[in-house]
Amino acid sequence: MIDAHHHIWRQADLPWLLGPEQPRIFGSYAPIKRDYMIEEFLDDIDGTGITGSVYVQANWAPNWALDEARWVAAESARSGWPMAIVGFADMRSRRAAEALKRLTDVPGVCGIRHQFHWHENPAYRFAPGPDLCEDGQVIENIARLGDLGLSFDLQVFASQMPGAAKLAQACPEVTFVLQHAGMLEDRSKAGRKLWLTGMTALADCPNVVCKLSGLGTFIHRNDPEHITDQVKTALKLFGPERCMFGSNYPIEKLWTSYADLFTAYMDAVPKSHQNAVFAGTAARVYGLNKHT
Repeated sequence: MIDAHHHIWRQADLPWLLGPEQPRIFGSYAPIKRDYMIEEFLDDIDGTGITGSVYVQANWAPNWALDEARWVAAESARSGWPMAIVGFADMRSRRAAEALKRLTDVPGVCGIRHQFHWHENPAYRFAPGPDLCEDGQVIENIARLGDLGLSFDLQVFASQMPGAAKLAQACPEVTFVLQHAGMLEDRSKAGRKLWLTGMTALADCPNVVCKLSGLGTFIHRNDPEHITDQVKTALKLFGPERCMFGSNYPIEKLWTSYADLFTAYMDAVPKSHQNAVFAGTAARVYGLNKHT
């Protein structure tokens, strides 16, 4: 069993954890404004059967991206966890090639995440604008990842998915990992229709896989019915060989235990699909056999 999306951190390295309380997509971060080290993560997963994990960048200051990857690699060397690292590089930069080369020298780095999600609601907004997927410099830089053997963790809202599909088509040698099952934030009939249309377009791109994670993001609770609904849709569109589980821990520790969260996902995935969703897809996409 593999957790394909988690974080560890030292509070001092995370500017977003330090300043005055801001409106955030997850609500208040106050309960987790502290160090979250690998030992606590291992305590959280105890008894769940998780035997491997992938660290996904936790938004250190952009100029510290290499330091973040090196620190996580050192933690991995010390403890054996995590088994692979998704780091950060600014895909808008003309100097991205240099940053990527330095990151590939860090043991365990298997992919890049640069969050492109933008929303009319400022509390949900991360990127400076909605159209980064269609930016020429971004496309050029992401295309480089294929030659480097790196994946790209893609984080967009439904309204951005047509552009994201074009990006995936423009970079056929890159595997894109769609974050949080497409971040369904509007559960109205119209919102779900827009999300489903975008998810279908992304599923039509053979180089896009779907990460089943972060499904408590907009409801701030562990809701098995909500999880089952989105998991079933993702499995129907992408198939089990293109879906993977990720806990998004410790963010979802704001409202649930790891055991309860993991149980909700296990119950949502048919037994015949569990080997792929909870191990095979992540191991293949993130090259875990190469990093262990």
